[in-house]
Amino acid sequence: MFDLLGGEPTLVPLTLYTDSFVIKGQFRTRQARITDMLNHADDDFLVLSDAVIDEYGSRNVAIRSEYAQVNLGAVLFAVADTEVEARPDLRTPKVAEQAMISIPPFRVIGRVHLLPERDLREALTELTGRFIPVTEATFWSESIGEARATAPMVAINHTRAQILAPHREVDPWAGLDRSGEAGEAGLGGASAETAGADSAGRPVQYHHWADVHADENAGVSDVGASGSDPSASPATPGALTGDLPSEWPAGAGDPAWPESDLGR
Repeated sequence: MFDLLGGEPTLVPLTLYTDSFVIKGQFRTRQARITDMLNHADDDFLVLSDAVIDEYGSRNVAIRSEYAQVNLGAVLFAVADTEVEARPDLRTPKVAEQAMISIPPFRVIGRVHLLPERDLREALTELTGRFIPVTEATFWSESIGEARATAPMVAINHTRAQILAPHREVDPWAGLDRSGEAGEAGLGGASAETAGADSAGRPVQYHHWADVHADENAGVSDVGASGSDPSASPATPGALTGDLPSEWPAGAGDPAWPESDLGR
């Protein structure tokens, strides 16, 4: 490994986010910055000691392992638990731009650092590296239920990320007329009030038994009262439309019950 610091390697606490797991552990390195740890790794994997592996959305307990080999290709982004100041002799002048990074299932909002004196398109074209630093970062995932968290710096896997800069949130339904949905709902409600139709295709109005009984005692039915001929005689209960019986025994009161085995 290319030695930027010199001296003996130290254990640095790291948190690695993959598609399915959060892996925390200690990484032995001579590097100070998290992007240097990942970009200058000797192999395509890291070996963490005292590792804890937790699966997204799982109700099972986390797994603790003395060592864990983690494939760098599976790492979406990495978070260092400690902030390290860049060495002045290794610092390259750059301009910080606010950006959103989509790295499914996560989103990261923070500042990417681009070369100065270039337009944004050209600067993004020159943004290279296997892992790219994002400072003042906030990351979360709604699809897997990971709450928002912040970190001074995260290192995102460039091959897995889409960088959006500048960005703004928009309403995908803006400008669309959705009033038709309410109109259709209103029509549906009106049609629900229609009880059906008779043999001639006319709408049928159903009456409650109590209403029919009261109207029969008054000598006027709903149907007779609504007729256009005032001199017409009141309609008999048998003339009512709907699901009422076609014949009604003489005499006031509720319709007679047919003979049945109830009294036997």
